[in-house]
Amino acid sequence: MKLHIQNNFISELPADPSEINAPRQVEQAFYSYVLPKIPSNPSLIHASNEVANAIGLSPEDILSPDFLNTFSGSTVYPETKPFALCYAGHQFGNWAGQLGDGRAINLTEVVHGNETYTLQLKGAGPTPYSRTADGFAVLRSSIREYLCAEAMHYLGVPTTRSLSLMLSGDQVLRDVLYNGNPAFEKGAIVCRVAPSFIRFGSFELFSSRKDYINLKLLADFTIKHHFPHIQGEGVGKYLDFFHEVTQTTLNMIVHWQRVGFVHGVMNTDNMSIHGITIDYGPYGWLEDYNSNWTPNTTDRQHKRYRFGNQPEIALWNLYQLANALYPLIQDAKPLETILDAFSLDYEKEYLNMMQNKLGFQIKKETDAILIESLTQLLQLVETDMTIFFRNLGNVTKDDTATTAFNTIKDAFYNEKDLNETILKDWHEWFENYKTRINEEILSDSERKEQMNSINPKYVLRNYMAQLCIEDADKGNYSLLNELFEMLKKPYDEQSNFQKWFTKRPDWARDKVGCSMLSCSS
Repeated sequence: MKLHIQNNFISELPADPSEINAPRQVEQAFYSYVLPKIPSNPSLIHASNEVANAIGLSPEDILSPDFLNTFSGSTVYPETKPFALCYAGHQFGNWAGQLGDGRAINLTEVVHGNETYTLQLKGAGPTPYSRTADGFAVLRSSIREYLCAEAMHYLGVPTTRSLSLMLSGDQVLRDVLYNGNPAFEKGAIVCRVAPSFIRFGSFELFSSRKDYINLKLLADFTIKHHFPHIQGEGVGKYLDFFHEVTQTTLNMIVHWQRVGFVHGVMNTDNMSIHGITIDYGPYGWLEDYNSNWTPNTTDRQHKRYRFGNQPEIALWNLYQLANALYPLIQDAKPLETILDAFSLDYEKEYLNMMQNKLGFQIKKETDAILIESLTQLLQLVETDMTIFFRNLGNVTKDDTATTAFNTIKDAFYNEKDLNETILKDWHEWFENYKTRINEEILSDSERKEQMNSINPKYVLRNYMAQLCIEDADKGNYSLLNELFEMLKKPYDEQSNFQKWFTKRPDWARDKVGCSMLSCSS
């Protein structure tokens, strides 16, 4: 197994002078060197051939002892020095101070095909940033992260990738509901892959400490290695960087809303400067279309990170990044101009995305009214988001409103909830929709093809992940393999996987792991 190592981060940025692996405050440093805890009996559960290929590894490499040892944390790859990042952040809107990689250890940077990747183990043991935790992860959360990152990639959502999923052979104590009933679970390790794991909170750390020398060093490093097309100097360079982060973040959020993904923990330390989805904790998929839904038990009361609030939270987080970068710019106005544009840009991109989901190639100003009325209708009774939009592609220009309604009615969880008023509103909406698609140039089949390319048939529903976890806990990984293969082609019909194109079963409505989750991992 041969990796092309590149150590830009640790060679150009200052390290924590202490290598004591104990929870503590780390000053004037970007990271701390730390070795993964050697697992007692590691074994490979699954690996992505595509991600391996991206970093320069072959299918044969995946089966090698070197792969097992390196990506379980058993051995340190030659010419590398693993490290944990130091960063800060706002958690649930409150300043939390220093946070850092509490259960993640960066192995190294690698280069392949003119692309740079950072390889990171999640669940490989404690770091100086673990605080009161142990730095390990369990099979339950590791499966959810491993599958979801890859599912998101194939959906076209910007994301980290998953290289490998391994058992450590060790038991990890977790209180899954935070209710005083801890139990031992199987330990696991995921190797995550991203351009870097630099976060909004990385800049907040140095700015909050008034460590402007290292703040500038971080900004210059980030632009040099990850935004090399930004060629300006001085203040202009930092503004260009901030503008690009706002745009990629906006793009990511539009994709989340398109497929019904709810992150669950949009703290500033969980926001990537690359505009990619990172840190898959208590995430969830919007099954019934409910803009107030959050998968996070910790957020149950205030619902700060609910589905409908994700765009506003992204903007709030960008304000915190702007505050962190301000010492490098010393002028609030250009930052405010970029931030002020975010909401207008989002509305424009959201409208365009929804027009595409509805099959509108010709864009009309009145579409916004039709879309608004639809999102209100979808929330009157439980309606499955994925099934609704997928089946909507089967509506034809010649359909009556009744026929069109019947085409999507499988999306309702309980048809008995559709009273006369709601049915009337739906039929009225479909009359308007039928008029609208008859203004389109595309034929029915062409429109369906276009709609099916952005309205997925298969997503990683919460109950599917839970079934996979329960099987894997018994040592059966066949369902994990099945879901992994299915989720690689979420927009294809895949008749052999038709059983997964269905609503959440009743037993999963309130089941732990299927409805809401804690941050426990």
